[in-house]
Amino acid sequence: MSQQHSHPHDHDPSTPAEPAWKHDGVRVIGAGQLDSNTAQTPGMDRRAAINFARVGAQKLWAGTVTIHPDAKTGAHHHGHLESVIYVIKGRARMRWGNQLEFTAEAGPGDFIYVPPYVPHQEINASPTEVLECVLCRSDGEAVAINLDIEPVEKPATVLWVDATHPHGGV
Repeated sequence: MSQQHSHPHDHDPSTPAEPAWKHDGVRVIGAGQLDSNTAQTPGMDRRAAINFARVGAQKLWAGTVTIHPDAKTGAHHHGHLESVIYVIKGRARMRWGNQLEFTAEAGPGDFIYVPPYVPHQEINASPTEVLECVLCRSDGEAVAINLDIEPVEKPATVLWVDATHPHGGV
């Protein structure tokens, strides 16, 4: 006796309708199809790949950010969203805090986590090389709230502590 297992996405073979996910399933967004019509912060260029408007994403936003050599963004935060930045090329310097009083650096292959509501600033630490990153956020819509804060003159360095840098590194 053979058993047939039904799956939630099985369809009656007599029905000519195609599965809904043929056009609404996996989506590939080509490198040349990123959208710059997204929340911007002075000093950086954000481009959306995945968001609610483009693919119907409900719980995340993903795209790229480019910061020109020796440039820095204005101070900002992303409201209730969590952010993850993956550095592809260049050297990122992050400043954060109520007066941007803390700093850390990251290079190619490093991940940066930014919690909700944390005032921060991205800086391209290189005077000659473009900083290129992939950016993911915990909602389908981008939120960027620019801040007018007075930064401290010399931020306190916070060591990068992880498996590769167990005693901290900059």
